[in-house]
Amino acid sequence: MTQDLTVVERVAGRCGELVLLRRDGQFEIVANGVFLMDTRGGASERLQVSVTADRMPPPGRMLIGGLGVGFALAAALDRPDVGQVHVVEREPAVLRWNRGVLAGSNGGGLLDPRVHSYEDDVAGWLAGAPGGSLDAICLDVDNGPEWLVSPDNAWLYGADGLGAAARALSPGGVLTIWSAAQAPAFVARMTEHFADVEVLEVPAAHGVPDVIILGRVPRIRDEDQPGSRPRRSIL
Repeated sequence: MTQDLTVVERVAGRCGELVLLRRDGQFEIVANGVFLMDTRGGASERLQVSVTADRMPPPGRMLIGGLGVGFALAAALDRPDVGQVHVVEREPAVLRWNRGVLAGSNGGGLLDPRVHSYEDDVAGWLAGAPGGSLDAICLDVDNGPEWLVSPDNAWLYGADGLGAAARALSPGGVLTIWSAAQAPAFVARMTEHFADVEVLEVPAAHGVPDVIILGRVPRIRDEDQPGSRPRRSIL
């Protein structure tokens, strides 16, 4: 079967080459030749936001790290209990595509008055977040804690990154991580920083299920001091 494939744009991004493709009427984002996401599905991205919102306390201040094609943002804005959304995306092209050709796929969420968007690295942004300033953090910046788009993102999944997330959350706050595969070592690390840790599987159309790793009720430990990331006031 012949496919209708068009390169919409090819750019040099912060993580390397980024390509936006249109294939059979749907959009795909590819980084350095590796498929990242498309507009065909989004079930696990939406579920990540849904299970996070179900568990977060009011007033529902949510961070979405990694914009992708906007499915997570659209799901957040569908929830009346989400009062504010901070979207952190380091790739300017991804932000521009979501305001342009991808807006029809995600409802134009970046234009919603509840949304504050930042062109920034989510690790540095999170390291600078004031304590207790967020009720939920949804991270989808890699294919999982053990399958990184950028080596620099390893900080997010280590003790310093989890400590920064715990500090940024309110007492009943929730952190969720999207992963394309199970990550038992990371789950064990999560239990050091959160009192309640869950692993949810989302069946995929092909291959192994997607995974959502959820931590609730952060443990603020004396040894959780800022790591090597610079801290700055951002909210």
